[in-house]
Amino acid sequence: MKLRNIAIIAHVDHGKTTLVDQLLKQSGAFRDNQATVERAMDSNDLERERGITILAKATSVSWNNIRFNIVDTPGHADFGGEVERILSMVDGVVLLVDAAEGPMPQTKFVTSKALALGLRPIVVLNKVDKKDSDPDRAHNEVFDLFDSLGANDEQLDFPVLYASGRSGWADKTINGERKNLDALFDLVIKHVPEPSQVCMNTKPFQMLATTLGGDSFLGRILTGRVEAGVLKAGQSLRAITRNGEIIETFRVSKILAFRGLKQQAIEQAEAGDIVSISGMSKATVADTIADPSVTEPIPAQPIDPPTITVTFGINDSPFAGRDGNKVQSRVIRDRLLKECESNVAIKVADVPDSDSFDVSGRGELQIGILIENMRREGFELSVSRPRVVYRHIEGVKNEPIEEVTIDVDDEYTGTVIEKLSLRRGELVEMRSTGQGKTRIVSLIPSRGLIGYHGEFMTDTRGTGVLNRIFSSWEPFKGSISGRKRGVLISMETGKSVAYAIFNLEDRGKFFIGAGEDVYEGMIIGEHSRDNDLEVNPLKGKKLTNVRASGTDEAVRLTTPIRFGLEQAIAYINDDEMVEVTPSNLRLRKVFLDPHERKRKQKLAS
Repeated sequence: MKLRNIAIIAHVDHGKTTLVDQLLKQSGAFRDNQATVERAMDSNDLERERGITILAKATSVSWNNIRFNIVDTPGHADFGGEVERILSMVDGVVLLVDAAEGPMPQTKFVTSKALALGLRPIVVLNKVDKKDSDPDRAHNEVFDLFDSLGANDEQLDFPVLYASGRSGWADKTINGERKNLDALFDLVIKHVPEPSQVCMNTKPFQMLATTLGGDSFLGRILTGRVEAGVLKAGQSLRAITRNGEIIETFRVSKILAFRGLKQQAIEQAEAGDIVSISGMSKATVADTIADPSVTEPIPAQPIDPPTITVTFGINDSPFAGRDGNKVQSRVIRDRLLKECESNVAIKVADVPDSDSFDVSGRGELQIGILIENMRREGFELSVSRPRVVYRHIEGVKNEPIEEVTIDVDDEYTGTVIEKLSLRRGELVEMRSTGQGKTRIVSLIPSRGLIGYHGEFMTDTRGTGVLNRIFSSWEPFKGSISGRKRGVLISMETGKSVAYAIFNLEDRGKFFIGAGEDVYEGMIIGEHSRDNDLEVNPLKGKKLTNVRASGTDEAVRLTTPIRFGLEQAIAYINDDEMVEVTPSNLRLRKVFLDPHERKRKQKLAS
């Protein structure tokens, strides 16, 4: 059977996963009466909850006796490590662009990676049936984007389709028949080259491992594209690192191929196919799996370096061990090292003389997803505020700069620009996009964006859209002021009392309600001033033998502020931590004892 290997790339929420749903349905991957779920490729719980793709996944559909191996990739730059590896497995890409929004920051990110590999994209202008769509403008913006990214003449001469992924149609013209996705299948067959199976099948077997998985029966499973040769079940192979070191020799216990949403065991895989194999014990992502006669590794794509670091430590609060069953530093370390194996964009380093580990990644979202996965697995952690990774280039301290694209209602542009300038942002572009909205493009240090998203949503009344992408390393831009207000710290351990919180509400906003467990040194609210204040949330009303009408009515508390995981990590200062357990998120000071805190402050000053 003939093959085509393609990846679907796009900015987050431009419709990649929905389009794959329709390709599966129209190719007959599902029976007519088969129960299916929306966004079938987003199988991970967190992906379904957040409506984003986190892990790249492959599927396979057959149409007119041709097999299409399709890879659905993440749209967030935080998960760019997935995108970079996946693109080396395919021969073509389908670039999906929202006809209303046009190319966005992550469109630029994934497209630059595809063009650098020499791939010739097919552009699909999606959601053309939306009221505010402007396919002609989006088309011109895509051309300008390709040109600015250094595309060659072949890449600039890209074919275009107009589509609605949700409705399941694609056409060559905007006013086409709007029946099905046949035009997309046809265009992929014509435009994307077929893997050169005939000449490559005669060479020794070689495959570059791009993703790592696991199975309770099969053990480690590595997925990749067969670059050369034929693979048979039971064959002996060797694993070679990117440096050329042989790490193990093993026998292939099973070959799995993608068929629809499932993987099926097959007896033989040929050059060009995307398969998963099991039987190895050490081989991992970016290693070359090859015949014993092969000595040279397949070159692996370089991965962009991490830009932020967060310290993970054991939970040493008074409530440690109440919720989770994985609390030891050894268990946390093993889990983080396991994450590094499958996620090449994350780096882990031991912190000397402590039970902590520095975890470096692409952004707050990527680190937040890792923490959320760990808490669901039963881990308890203490997590520090994110810190930016600095580089010294020719003796000069450099920091990561990000390009931020913001779409806001016109009335909020002044506030947004003011906040960006306070965070050392440099305005690059500002233009009206119609319908009372403005697009602002700014270059801003990564550290200026830590904690800004929540403030941005407040400033724009929840209507603004902020997207960010790594731009470059530039000399240090100077200090940026942090959180303006101090915090309210509990001075007692026990259950909070409504009467105490009610009487303290004039001091600030609370993060807890009545009847919640608190401990000494725990942060329970935000002070209305710029200094920290220790308060007693356990102080009840003194009983007397005098009662008057109306004095014993129940107090009414203001609804407490509840942080999500990424918000909590971004909110804290350097002397604070987030206690993460399967059931709770608590903010706390690093040093719970007030005398120890004062001692450390004196030493620091």
